[in-house]
Amino acid sequence: MEISELTKRRILDYLEKGKRFDKRSPFEYRDLSIELNYSKNAEGSARVKVGGTEVVAGVKLSVGKPYTDSPNSGVLVTTTELSPMASEKFEPGPPAIFSVELARIVDRGIRESGFIEFEKLAVKEGELVWMINLDIYPINDAGNLIDVSAIAAVAALSQAVFPKLEEDKVLFGELTSKKLPLTDKMPLSSTFYKIGRHFILDPTTEEEEASEARLTLAISTDKKEDFINALQKGGEKPFTIEETGNIIDNAFKSYKKLKELFNKEMKKK
Repeated sequence: MEISELTKRRILDYLEKGKRFDKRSPFEYRDLSIELNYSKNAEGSARVKVGGTEVVAGVKLSVGKPYTDSPNSGVLVTTTELSPMASEKFEPGPPAIFSVELARIVDRGIRESGFIEFEKLAVKEGELVWMINLDIYPINDAGNLIDVSAIAAVAALSQAVFPKLEEDKVLFGELTSKKLPLTDKMPLSSTFYKIGRHFILDPTTEEEEASEARLTLAISTDKKEDFINALQKGGEKPFTIEETGNIIDNAFKSYKKLKELFNKEMKKK
């Protein structure tokens, strides 16, 4: 359900004073919590909460034929399922446009960052490779599903271990101690929402509804440099060159803060 014009006006009035309803600064995330190994049936899983938004991500590993253009590389397939349980905006049935978009944003950020070492997933070169099925399930949508889903995906992948493989068949339920080959180029996304002339991160549902456009940047870093791995714009309003430059500058800053929060939460486990 869309918010009222009065609520939109109040949100904008608050932003004009440098405030938000929940007293956060414009580029401040809500509290983050991560629960690892949430699913007993997945090879890696995590439940992530950011404020009231909750997402579960799970990794299932299988084997299959590689793509013809990359015969010695593993395969990543990312899917999302938006259930009415998470929000009244979501309806049962075939995947909605946002469901497809959400999966693609998360997938692209992971794939283009080099986070997964796909070349180490070959079982028989040109014949058989490991296939990573990454499933994302929002449990409650209280705003900012894109960034929360990206966090959940990275957390689940970081915990994934290979199941046993005998005679080219996976023995599901029998896990090894060998982890998925990952690099330190951890991809996280920052989605900036435009409300009037203001920009915010990690919106609540009401702030999200009040926004006119959004821009998601999937960022990773190595020991020397930060990288933008993917960009995705949503909404009808355009961004000026100056606005885009400011978003990029703040995206690198927010990535460092979000990565610190992520690592701090992971060390608790």
